[in-house]
Amino acid sequence: MANSVKNDSPIPVADISGAELETIAVRAGVHRTHELEHSEAIFPTSSFVFNSAAEAAARFSGEAEGNIYSRFTNPTVQMFEERIAAMECGERAVATASGMAAILSTCMALLQQGDHVVCSRSVFGTTNVFFEKYMAKFGIETTFVDLTDMDQWRSAVGDNTRMLFLETPSNPLCEIADITLLAGIAHEHDALLVVDNCFCTPALQRPLLLGADIVIHSATKYLDGQGRCVGGVVVGKNQQMEEVFGFLRSAGPTMSPFNAWVFLKGLETLCLRMKAHSESALDIAKWLSSKASVEAVFYTGLETHAQHELAKQQQSGFGGVLSFRIKGGKEEAWKFIDGTQFLSITANLGDTKSTITHPATTTHGRLSDESKMRSGITDNLIRVSVGLESVEDIKKDLQLGFVAAGLS
Repeated sequence: MANSVKNDSPIPVADISGAELETIAVRAGVHRTHELEHSEAIFPTSSFVFNSAAEAAARFSGEAEGNIYSRFTNPTVQMFEERIAAMECGERAVATASGMAAILSTCMALLQQGDHVVCSRSVFGTTNVFFEKYMAKFGIETTFVDLTDMDQWRSAVGDNTRMLFLETPSNPLCEIADITLLAGIAHEHDALLVVDNCFCTPALQRPLLLGADIVIHSATKYLDGQGRCVGGVVVGKNQQMEEVFGFLRSAGPTMSPFNAWVFLKGLETLCLRMKAHSESALDIAKWLSSKASVEAVFYTGLETHAQHELAKQQQSGFGGVLSFRIKGGKEEAWKFIDGTQFLSITANLGDTKSTITHPATTTHGRLSDESKMRSGITDNLIRVSVGLESVEDIKKDLQLGFVAAGLS
């Protein structure tokens, strides 16, 4: 039997400071136990044992470091946090139970009654509902603006504005925001710029290096990459992350150790996957653009995209999500979606499996008709998350959709 060594004294791996992103994605945050395991260990425990009452008191008071209770201290979760923080070039990360839990934790930790948020209206539908309905209950007002209209952002900011929130590229129309410019607007008014980096991930875009204060992810998407687990994460400076961690410790929207382990494994292949997703999505976007029955294709990799040059400046790739409008309305869009054979009809994205959905009745279905109209969520809009199948097979499946909708 191996000699007993405390698991709270892990053996770190070699220093990789200064390494390239691909290396960080594989090696950052690894801490081995006395067993010297090669793959990261999972710690499926609710609590941790102390050597004495005095040690327990010291850890609970913060006088001593160490694990206490898996709601807020778990080694596997901490490894995931360290790795994603390194990849995003942030000082610290806080992992949560879902992407929406990451947004909730950030807002509850850093906002208070009377504060004001300026939010892009081009966000995930649930994010819109979260700010408009639920944050309003706590006396936090939100003004929604067009993502790409800098004058609207400037006009909306007031003396009590504490946060600017956006997605770039946006869901599902792939609009792009100038992160550096918005960071300047936020900081002129002592507000925080929070960027949902779900579509690009740090493999393609690192908002903190462009001036953003906080990055948020639904780890459920590309960070996992295979549709296995639900999770979220917030990345930023120690000062803000300590507040987010404090909320998480008290409220408990916590990531499980098993999910954290899955996300760690997902990060190892993230750079490779995002490159492949991007290449396939660009091919399909060009193919869709050639179709007479397609009214518009929304993908930042297309030279015809209004913000293609900006995307090239702040992204190293264009991602795997695109959307397009077909001739007709909801009936044709539904027939198109139902006509595909192997594309998964699901609202999730970022999977190795290609997915297809109708935003107006799924991801953005809770928005009012007016909000949908203002956000460009039309009945004939279809969103596709391009997976890792053969590009030609994906095209063939989409062609079945055109036939089913009477648009071939």
